[in-house]
Amino acid sequence: MGLVRQRNEDAAYLGEFLVAVADGLGGHVAGDVASSTAIEAVRQYDRMVDPSALPAVLGQAVNAANRALRRRIETEPGLAGMGTTLVAMLRAGATVALANVGDSRAYLLQSGQQHGQTTQITEDHLYKHLVAEAASVPNLPDRLARFLDGRQDGRAPDITLLTLIPGDRLLLCTDGLSSYVPHDLLHSALATSATAQEAVDRLIASALAQGGLDNVTVTVIFVGPAPA
Repeated sequence: MGLVRQRNEDAAYLGEFLVAVADGLGGHVAGDVASSTAIEAVRQYDRMVDPSALPAVLGQAVNAANRALRRRIETEPGLAGMGTTLVAMLRAGATVALANVGDSRAYLLQSGQQHGQTTQITEDHLYKHLVAEAASVPNLPDRLARFLDGRQDGRAPDITLLTLIPGDRLLLCTDGLSSYVPHDLLHSALATSATAQEAVDRLIASALAQGGLDNVTVTVIFVGPAPA
């Protein structure tokens, strides 16, 4: 929940084929409802699909999450204004598709790179990435330019395809981690932990030790060898 939060507005799902993390928007109506509604919708897509269909199916999952928000707002008008980020991964064998809307992130540490780099493989959808000289515009740099809120315009996710090999390590997280933990500490926890659970525990502890005021959600995947 972070060090000052009164409720947790994050939600996550870890399934056999699908992993997803959502962060309800702070300051908006019912961020916790938004994130849990989105996760409940995308988890219905936790199933085996052909690798060639991964982008389309994951895109459908994100659209389903946005539609679920719209239906919830239609039935409960008091929830109007709620929204959420979403980062999700759907796998088929060694191929994975990543979708993101907002500033929840995915990172990749490639096999054999424990002393190399952990790379952010999603882009934060912030106005400062879209507007020239954004830093000079009051209140602009930290605002989200894209997120899920039930509306149809401008809510399409970015989709990234990756081919994983044994030893790769993936991290999906909310900005309660990425906004507080320096990249070198993030990389160290991901690279040197013996298990995925150890990495999760170290990363959450680091976020709180750095004064984490936001909710923090962390999912780590260690890629093992293919089944015999």
